[in-house]
Amino acid sequence: MNQDIFFLKKTLDLAKKGMGWTNPNPMVGAVIVKNGKIIGKGFHHQVGQKHAEIEALLSCKENPKGATLYINLEPCIFFGKTPPCTDAIIKAGIKRVFCCTLDPNPKVHSQGIKILQRAGILVEVGRLKSEARKLNEAFFTFHEKKRPFVALKFANSLDGKLATKTGDSKWITNDMARKYARSLRGQYQAVLVGINTVLKDNPHLGVRIKGRKDPIRIILGHKKQIPINSQVLRDNNILIVSAKKILDLLSILKEKEIISILVEGGGETLGEFIDAKVVDKVYAYHAPILIGGKNAVSIGGKGAQTIKESLHLKNVSYKKFGDNILTVGYNADYFF
Repeated sequence: MNQDIFFLKKTLDLAKKGMGWTNPNPMVGAVIVKNGKIIGKGFHHQVGQKHAEIEALLSCKENPKGATLYINLEPCIFFGKTPPCTDAIIKAGIKRVFCCTLDPNPKVHSQGIKILQRAGILVEVGRLKSEARKLNEAFFTFHEKKRPFVALKFANSLDGKLATKTGDSKWITNDMARKYARSLRGQYQAVLVGINTVLKDNPHLGVRIKGRKDPIRIILGHKKQIPINSQVLRDNNILIVSAKKILDLLSILKEKEIISILVEGGGETLGEFIDAKVVDKVYAYHAPILIGGKNAVSIGGKGAQTIKESLHLKNVSYKKFGDNILTVGYNADYFF
């Protein structure tokens, strides 16, 4: 493997350690190499804390002057919760920088690279670009599409039902599948359900894994509709929104700097997101059962008029949990 690719892959691995904690910031890893050896490394642990480049510089086992910095995202240039990383890189005497991709944030985009170049640092951008974009797919979507990254997650029977005609859905999938589904919540800044799901299922909507951060719970409805003893009201990590249109909802979430949401139901809510054509990713669980019944719960909304107009998925992958199958795919229009 090319040495530069090897070290850039290390930055991606390091960046993943911040999953769920850096929102609305991206996940970033950094490696500093001198004479072919890693002398420093770091990653962005949590929003408000030191960025990856600073962590890497502080961890250096020897003077980083003349060294090469590898990073999966363009260094920042402005004072936010932390100082500009470009200043620290220049001050440290870094000689070369390898960066996977430019930052989509218009406050930074290409400016960080130009500042480094003006300081005499050799900069290369573009290797492992697709991998870097996929890692921070929510961050890129938020800044490029001006809305949160939207993923749908649901479990259905072989005949496409989410619940019986009485609303019973516990449980369509097995224990292994449900455990994995809960872990997915930790990858998103927020998890969203409609008010009917809260009333029928009293969901927890948390990760329930030690060391993993719970997402913000977003409920579509009015607070007065939610019973006081509902699990979703267990703490203040909740947002109740009464927007009638999905695009209005996404606009509200954008203003609150929520860069990703995992939509878990119910059927009508899932359908409304599909109708609005804002779905980026889908997690669909299939269990080997047949529910039947014309009044059983399925994905609602207006639906597509033709197959061509339907939501088509690409980059599809599959995962088995005993006799359950998870299908994961991206909207065919989604660009990495």
